[in-house]
Amino acid sequence: MIELRLLEQDKETNKVSFVLVKSTPSFANILRRTIIEEVPVMAVEEVEFRKNNSILYDEMIAHRLGLLPLSTDLKSYNIPSECKCEGKGCARCQLKLTLKAKGPGIVYASEMHTRDASIKPVFPKMPIVKLLKNQVLELEATAVLGKGKEHVKWSPGHVYYKNKPSVEIDLKKCDGCGKCIEQCPTKTLEIKDNKVVVSKDHLMDCHLCNACIESCPKDAITVAGTDDFIFTLESWGQLDCKAILIEASKILNAKLDDFSEKLKEAKLS
Repeated sequence: MIELRLLEQDKETNKVSFVLVKSTPSFANILRRTIIEEVPVMAVEEVEFRKNNSILYDEMIAHRLGLLPLSTDLKSYNIPSECKCEGKGCARCQLKLTLKAKGPGIVYASEMHTRDASIKPVFPKMPIVKLLKNQVLELEATAVLGKGKEHVKWSPGHVYYKNKPSVEIDLKKCDGCGKCIEQCPTKTLEIKDNKVVVSKDHLMDCHLCNACIESCPKDAITVAGTDDFIFTLESWGQLDCKAILIEASKILNAKLDDFSEKLKEAKLS
């Protein structure tokens, strides 16, 4: 059973830190890759230009539109390859976005309109192109669900992890010279009551660089990684962090069930 412990959450920046308890490096990496590569989000896949006499070529504008993060509703849309229409295109697997603008002025993401209010640019003030007087941009874009393993525009966010550190100080060997504190880049060590101790506020910041060990002439410090992992997840905004983790867990469970069935079939044969 997976156990997660929340460390820090910032809803304004869509960023969360948590501890994956009693796990292994292989499972931690599986979780990271599932989030980046398997959790589907909405992104523009095709663009049909009606008019474009701006300074940017059609291909450049299409590329910009493809990288615009779009808020995602996983309950209302299917991945095209898994849809009943078999990828031909229907209201259950794709959404049309329209844009019509005339210069002078900057065209922003907020000027893209859809019939589904739940799907819209996450950052309305992202500029698409600057139009001069009498320049026109008119297009229709098609957004679909996709996965990050196909293209990074379908990746829901950035995630990384490290081993939860364990720092121990042998007070019998430590003479409180303070050299380890000077060398520690994360302020994990501090002086308290004339003794070198581990800072409770900065223990999680330790990234196991061993600078304190190398600077300690008495070999009084031991630094090691534990079987807990500190994860940091930053969403690009299509889904919130909680939704990303829930979807990743569903995908992992489905893959494990599928693997279990295939294993049973292999044994029977």
